[in-house]
Amino acid sequence: MKKQGILNSDISRVLSYLGHTDRICICDCGLPIPDGVERIDLSVRPGLPDFLTVLRIILKDMYVESYYIAKEIDKSPAILEGIHKLLPDVQECILSHDELKQKTEGCKAVIRTGECSPYANIILQAACRF
Repeated sequence: MKKQGILNSDISRVLSYLGHTDRICICDCGLPIPDGVERIDLSVRPGLPDFLTVLRIILKDMYVESYYIAKEIDKSPAILEGIHKLLPDVQECILSHDELKQKTEGCKAVIRTGECSPYANIILQAACRF
């Protein structure tokens, strides 16, 4: 049994397989997940687990060089503020919500949370470890 870090075996596996520029998505409970993209569904009930908690935990185990969010996320200011606090020195790329949904097709996995705030979705692009 693991002593620390991410206990979810699917998330742990996906993160360990990532290479430079590979992407994963962390999303709210409403984002459509494309066929063929691995779905890691953490949702238990509305709001559990929440988006920012999952993002915070993932960031402890992942090097990130850039991230993508939808411009509509401004409808969820607490989520946007949380993202900026967690990723202060990381390149931010702003897309439309439709463009973000299309970009999930290239993700190695989509991690679904129980978040019910509108547009609480992010695509993280892996950095090189060295």
